Amino acid sequence: MNFPFYIARRYLFAKKSHNVINVISAISVAGIMLASFALICTLSVFNGFHQLVESLFRDFDPEIKVVSAERKFFSMDDERIQKAKELDFIDVYTFTLEEQALISYKSKQQITMIKGVDDSFHDLVNIENVLKGNGIYMLEDEVCHYAIMGVGLMSRMDCGMKPAYPLYLYVPKKEGRISMTNPSTSFNTASIYSPGVVFCVEQEKYDDNYVLISLDLAQQLTDRAGEASALEIKTKEGTSLRKAMRELQTVLGQEFEVQDRLHQQKDVFKVFKMEKFISYLFLTFILLIACFNIIGSLIMLMVEKQKDAGLLESMGAEQKTVERIFIINGVLISLIGAVSGLILGVIAVLLQQKYGFISLGSAGNFIVDAYPVSIKIQDIILVLITVLVVSFLSVRPIGPIARRFIRKSESD
Repeated sequence: MNFPFYIARRYLFAKKSHNVINVISAISVAGIMLASFALICTLSVFNGFHQLVESLFRDFDPEIKVVSAERKFFSMDDERIQKAKELDFIDVYTFTLEEQALISYKSKQQITMIKGVDDSFHDLVNIENVLKGNGIYMLEDEVCHYAIMGVGLMSRMDCGMKPAYPLYLYVPKKEGRISMTNPSTSFNTASIYSPGVVFCVEQEKYDDNYVLISLDLAQQLTDRAGEASALEIKTKEGTSLRKAMRELQTVLGQEFEVQDRLHQQKDVFKVFKMEKFISYLFLTFILLIACFNIIGSLIMLMVEKQKDAGLLESMGAEQKTVERIFIINGVLISLIGAVSGLILGVIAVLLQQKYGFISLGSAGNFIVDAYPVSIKIQDIILVLITVLVVSFLSVRPIGPIARRFIRKSESD
């Protein structure tokens, strides 16, 4: 066994002549344990909210989305797009077209985003999971066109899930100037009806602004026949998403951009990452303060073991070896605190996952009742490495202090 480690372990667990040393060591362990506990719990909460928001978008956003890197629209007959559609890992694909429009109902008007989708959109995403109402998912039939609004947009339009009158969509014509004498002639117009359902993604971006219509109607309104703004893809079960995206990018080239769900909502998830990182830095600073207690514990230990240090050096131990004994003692204190805090933190997170002891409140306005949490192995490793690095840096200056005590013991 390593000699400095053996002596440091003996010093750590041996009974001291001054009980205050044990008390300070216990306080040091408790401080590091609480900091580690707070770190793993906080990171797990951010992971939980990240997964919760991602699950909400999963019912509306595709697994993979292909958009033009240079233009808003592209031809559906593009040779590269046709090759991409034939790749083996694709289970379902659909072309979509998004554009701004004006929607009106009686005296109510609202700028909205129309999303034209074809029949396979129903199989591409779990749209039925977010539908509310007594109707069915339907965008067109032999008689008329239908539209499915977000629940927030429905509330703003004050039309209900089954409006008594048709709604109207207005999109500026692709070519020509706006007529001041008769502005209505400058817009493509379509009357739409509701199939008796609305969607509720629990995200303002979609619920307050989006309207689902058929792809054919969207192309008519925007004068974009044969064009789309995105190719949305669902892969076969067991497909590696990263590998699929790389293969798609190779086929499509640099003129197209391949996005997963995180890239589709990069602004939202960027905020999560930033908040998680700031919380990590803040708790690491608290951990650093807790580690300073170790220095006090080690100084008192050196006072008690001053004669032992001089004796070890007189028996042939190098000065650096004696210094390393006290440094290792401090690292062991940190390690015990870190492991204890991690174990307690993991247990607390698992209990929260199963029983939901900590709730978000009793108002009933939240998507979930309890704080969502999720443990990631990389977070556990990160916390452990952080504690060890911070503790080592905090006890590193103990070497010169130990050197002074050794010299003093020699002179005595």
